[in-house]
Amino acid sequence: MGSKVISSAKEFFNLLRSLQDDESNDSCTYEEDIQILKMSGDRIAVLNMYCGNQPVFICEKVVPKISEPDDQQMTETSNCDDADADADADDADLLQTELGPQPLTIMKARQLLSWYTLSQNANVSTVDNNPALHPLWVRCDMSDPAGTSWFGAETVCVGNKVTGVKLYSVTCKGSTVDRKSLITLDELKQEHKKKHHSSSMLIKGNARFNLFGSTVVENTTVESQSSVTVDFKWSHVESIPETPPLSSTATLNIKVASGDMRSPMFEMYRELEFLQTLADGVRTGETEWMEPLESTSAVNLTKAYLEELQSTAKTLQDQTAKTAETPKQKPETDTPIFNSFLERGDLDFIEQLWVRMRKSVTSYQDIGDCLKLVIEALRYGDIKPWIHRDSSSSLSKLILQSYHQQIDHVSLTGVTPVHMLLEMGLDKMRKDYINYLIGEELTTLNHLCYYLSTEVDLQEQVIRLRKLHHLLEIIVTCSTFLGLPYDRLFLLTQSCLQHYKTYPYDEDHEFKLQIKPALISHFYQKEHPVVWGVEVSSGHGPREVRTTVQLSDRPLVDHIIFETDYPNETVNGDSEDPALFSTMVCCSLINFV
Repeated sequence: MGSKVISSAKEFFNLLRSLQDDESNDSCTYEEDIQILKMSGDRIAVLNMYCGNQPVFICEKVVPKISEPDDQQMTETSNCDDADADADADDADLLQTELGPQPLTIMKARQLLSWYTLSQNANVSTVDNNPALHPLWVRCDMSDPAGTSWFGAETVCVGNKVTGVKLYSVTCKGSTVDRKSLITLDELKQEHKKKHHSSSMLIKGNARFNLFGSTVVENTTVESQSSVTVDFKWSHVESIPETPPLSSTATLNIKVASGDMRSPMFEMYRELEFLQTLADGVRTGETEWMEPLESTSAVNLTKAYLEELQSTAKTLQDQTAKTAETPKQKPETDTPIFNSFLERGDLDFIEQLWVRMRKSVTSYQDIGDCLKLVIEALRYGDIKPWIHRDSSSSLSKLILQSYHQQIDHVSLTGVTPVHMLLEMGLDKMRKDYINYLIGEELTTLNHLCYYLSTEVDLQEQVIRLRKLHHLLEIIVTCSTFLGLPYDRLFLLTQSCLQHYKTYPYDEDHEFKLQIKPALISHFYQKEHPVVWGVEVSSGHGPREVRTTVQLSDRPLVDHIIFETDYPNETVNGDSEDPALFSTMVCCSLINFV
C-alpha cells in the first residue's frame, strides 16, 4: 500500500514538474477529470494575500464540454415528449456554457495535497525537487464540517533544500449584516494560538477602498473601465473591523481607461481617435471614417478659413493678432475643466487647419482637396501664415518655403495627403500635452524626448502619443477627482513616463502610488471597504505561520454559490452596515525530519 502511494506521488510530481518547466504550456489534465492550471497567484482573490504574483498550480474539476445529445441519449429519452426533450437539452447546454471553475471533493483534494507533500520529502521520495515546485492550490466543494473551499500547500526551503511544507485551508461563510456573528479579534488570536502554541504574535490589518470607478445611480450600476482603489496596511489592530488609522501605509492602485465621458480628457480622446483612424488607414489601406462634428464640408471650411486670412491685415503683427483671436469658432468642448487644462490660445495656422479638418473630413478626397487649396494659396502668395518655430510637418516646410516665394512640387496622390494630415495632428497634439505637463511643472522636455521623437516612423509616433495621452488621463483623473497635491502628481508622472519607455500601451496596467492617508481621508473614513482583513502571525522567515480573516462585499471564492438568509435588496444597498462575506485562512507547518 505504501509503495503504491509513493508511486502515485512520484507520478503526480512528474506531471507538475513537466508543467512547471514547459514555458509554452499553462494547463494539463490529470486522471481525465482533473484540470491543473499554471497561473499567477494574484489572479485569484483569496490566494493573492499569500501568493502575490508568484506562479502557482490550481487543481480543479474539468468543466464538461458542450456536446450534442447522441443517438443513445435520444433513445433513452424517446418516451418523453419531443418538445420537452428539446427544452431539457437546451437547458443542459445553457447550464454547461455558464459553468465556472468546478471544485473537487474534499477527499480528492486531500489526496492531491498528500502526494504533493510526499514528493517534496527527500526522506520518502527520491525525486529531484530542485528547484522546488510552485505552490499547489486545490478548489474544494465545502462538503466537510468546516466548509473548506480551498486546500493549499507550498514548500519551505533553506537554501536550495526543501525542509518542509506549509499547508493551508480556506473556509468561507455566506454574507451577513449581523456584525455580532463575525469572529472577534480575541477569538482569532485564540484560534492561532491553539494551532501554533505561540507565546508572541504580530497582528496586522489591511483594507481596500474604492475611490473612483463604477457608480450606482438609482439602484443601477454604471460600469466604468477605470478604477482607483487604495490599499491600507497597519499594525495594532483593535477590533474587527475598524477604520484604517492615519498612521497606516496607503497605496493607490490606478487603472484608467481612455474614453470615459466623465473625464476632462474626453474631447482630447476623440481627437486622438481621429488621429488613430488616419494611422490605421495608412497601415491597412482601409478607413472607417468617424461621423463629422461639423455640418459644413471640409472643403468649404478650408475655403472660409483661407478667405478669412486673406482679409486680415497684411503685416505679420496684424496676422498674429488675428490668428490669436480666431479660436472664436466653437470651442472643443463645453467642459470648463478641460478648457483650463489643455486648450491653448496660441494655435498656429496648421493647428487651426487641423482642428477644422479633423471635425469635417469624411474621405481621402476631402483631405486631398483641402490641402490642394492650401498649397495653391501659399504658391500664389495669397496667405503668409505664421507657424510655430518647432513645427516639423511637411506642410510647415512648404510654408517656410513660401516665405521665400519658392515651394517644392507636392503630388497629392496615394497616401501622401493622409501622411501630411497625420503629421499635422501629431504636431498639434504633442504641443497640447507638452503645454500641460510643462506648464504644471510635472516634467521637463528632456524627460519627454522619447515621446516627442520624430525620428521614428509615423505609426510608432502615434503609439507613443497614445502612451502620452494615457499618462495625462491618469494624471488628470488623480488631480480632478482625487485632488492629489503637486508632489504626488509629480511622482506619478515620472513613474508613468518611465514605465511607458519600456512597456507597451496597456490600459489594464495598474500604476501604484504611495500616499499619506490624510490626503484622502474624506474619501474613505465614512465609506465601507470592499475588503477588510486582519492577520495574526508568529515565527520568522520560512517558519512564519499566519491565520487571517478577510471580510468582503462579495465572495472571494468563485466556485461556490453562497446562500443568504436575508432579502437580496440589502446586499450592497444603502443600508448602514453592508452585507459581508467572511473568509478565514489557516496555516500549518510540517517539518521534514
